[in-house]
Amino acid sequence: MTEPVPTTPDAPPSLGPDAVLLTGRVAIVTGAAVGIGEAIALAFARFGADVAVCDRDVENLDRTADAIEAAGRRVVAAELDVRDGDAVRGFVATVGEQLGKVDVLVNNAGGGFYAAFMDVNDKGQDALIRENFTSVTNFTRAVVPLMPATGGSIINITSIEAHRAGPNYAVYSAMKAGVFSLSKSLALELGDRMIRVNCIAPDVIPTPGIAANGPLPVHTPLPVQGHVDDIAGAAVYLAGDLSRFVTGTTVHVDGGNTAAAGWIRAGEGVWRTS
Repeated sequence: MTEPVPTTPDAPPSLGPDAVLLTGRVAIVTGAAVGIGEAIALAFARFGADVAVCDRDVENLDRTADAIEAAGRRVVAAELDVRDGDAVRGFVATVGEQLGKVDVLVNNAGGGFYAAFMDVNDKGQDALIRENFTSVTNFTRAVVPLMPATGGSIINITSIEAHRAGPNYAVYSAMKAGVFSLSKSLALELGDRMIRVNCIAPDVIPTPGIAANGPLPVHTPLPVQGHVDDIAGAAVYLAGDLSRFVTGTTVHVDGGNTAAAGWIRAGEGVWRTS
């Protein structure tokens, strides 16, 4: 007779389709009015989570909130400038009061502008730091006390620019690299709480702001253009049980550009470096 396989309290449940679901979880997604943030918030709702969303774009944020409710999930939505620490803490407190806890935090809000480093003044630099880095630290400090004893997931949206040079986006790139480094440190500091901290680094993902400049050229190793739902899929994975042993790392959703390291697909079977 075969002896039963010993299990421990830390053993995961048998893997099945239900492991993909986020049923019963509460998530916060920043910058959720359009683009990547909207896609993540709606995917979380479709996979069973209640979702709190914030953005400065109130009109589009309302549409995101309506779509979450249409998916049958609870929603908290608020106009918010993530650069305002007091506003961040107030929003998180409201989420805790209305939804009871936070299982997943997605620090998605951020942005940059095209300018040579020498042309960026103090005000512009401060805005970049507060929007792309300080917002992450403020949200994290506010949310961690609301995460249950069973743990949680913090997902920081960075960029391929966190892993390479960013000419004319030097401060933005530095802040994304800072979030990448911070995420690794927090994965260690928060591990005892069973809180996992990971990044998603997109590239070649058209969003409303980028689309305004026309279609993106496709030179990625995968000969297709990415979509915001590709980022949402990675976020669903990192939010749920499928990634229960994944922390301190980055999921690169970039069509292979990080691996290419400067090589550009110039045609079928043809590659060049410049």
